[in-house]
Amino acid sequence: MSGSRRDGFALSDRVTSVAPSGIRRLFQLGKSMDDPIDLSMGQPDFDPPEDVRRAAVDAIESGRNRYTVTQGIEPLREALRERYAHRCTGLATGEEDVMVTSGASGAIVIAYLALLDPGDEVLIPDPYFVVYRNVASLVGATPVMYDTYPDFRIDPDKVRAGITDRTRAIVVNSPTNPTGHALDEREARELAAIADETQIPLISDEIYEDFVYEGRHVSPREYTHNCLVIAGASKSLGMPGLRVGWMIGPTRFVERCHAVQQYTFVCAPAPGQWAALAGSRVDPGPYRAAYTKKRDLIVNGLDESYRVVKPRGAFFAFPQIPQGIEPQRFLDACIEQQLLIVPGSAFSTRATHFRLSFAAADAKLLQAVEVLNSIAADQVRDPRSG
Repeated sequence: MSGSRRDGFALSDRVTSVAPSGIRRLFQLGKSMDDPIDLSMGQPDFDPPEDVRRAAVDAIESGRNRYTVTQGIEPLREALRERYAHRCTGLATGEEDVMVTSGASGAIVIAYLALLDPGDEVLIPDPYFVVYRNVASLVGATPVMYDTYPDFRIDPDKVRAGITDRTRAIVVNSPTNPTGHALDEREARELAAIADETQIPLISDEIYEDFVYEGRHVSPREYTHNCLVIAGASKSLGMPGLRVGWMIGPTRFVERCHAVQQYTFVCAPAPGQWAALAGSRVDPGPYRAAYTKKRDLIVNGLDESYRVVKPRGAFFAFPQIPQGIEPQRFLDACIEQQLLIVPGSAFSTRATHFRLSFAAADAKLLQAVEVLNSIAADQVRDPRSG
């Protein structure tokens, strides 16, 4: 050193490799507005059912606020074994097991830490949920994208093309954030075949599994044992703030993940675990029916002004910005009218689309449709938009 004092709080390379979430910035912006049309956040617009709320309150009032065992309370784990027994057949034989985590994102962090060494590669769909790419950078791995544009379906040839001798995992998300695509049986079988051929495990994020609007939820785990399933209670039960997720995978792998959780999250929040247990008896059908109508309101409302691939699941649409409109100008126009959507560049190597959540009141969705159609018409007419 040449006489200069080193900054004691200089950030590590792993932290400087990731940017703050654009979604959270919009969340903060929405808090500063009087009455925004906020379609930026990926959370349900309904509260947990009464039984679920009561279970959380009862847990707090009865003193169940302390640490639980790392892997989660046994009644919840047993309920999850029963729920997933048809999909994860090893749960009945002891070859697979479940660990409760601090949200599905917590499960992704733990899975990455357990699977990936510095220099390893992880294949991620483009578009992607922001955690997949940034947590890979935090653990020193390299995220490698496989393209799913323009219809967001998975092309097995593109997945295979991304595999190298450094590939350690393949991330799959269905139903998908941000596009709403849901795997069909053909896609799931093709992914399973790749996992079996290469012995590269799939990390299958299925947090939106209860929100599939046509057909059934299809998991790659149905066709291969080489798959780690990640899901949780945040979306299905309207309790994202209680942070309860889970992972299901080979017992030897999950048991080693206990140690990772012990030194990171310790355990999932205790009241949330008891709430999730109560929620294991809840029928998601009414929520799914309501969100089907919201999905149709958005897709039909934007059809004439935007190219929108109809979402088959989750509660997002990922429309394409009309040709000729500069993405930042489009985003600024939305903010000027108190409409909060997320630019597609937050989820992708491209800036051609934007994400909106239709987990909102119908009145807000109708306002959003009106604003977006108005912006499309005005910007196309404005010669500066090119």
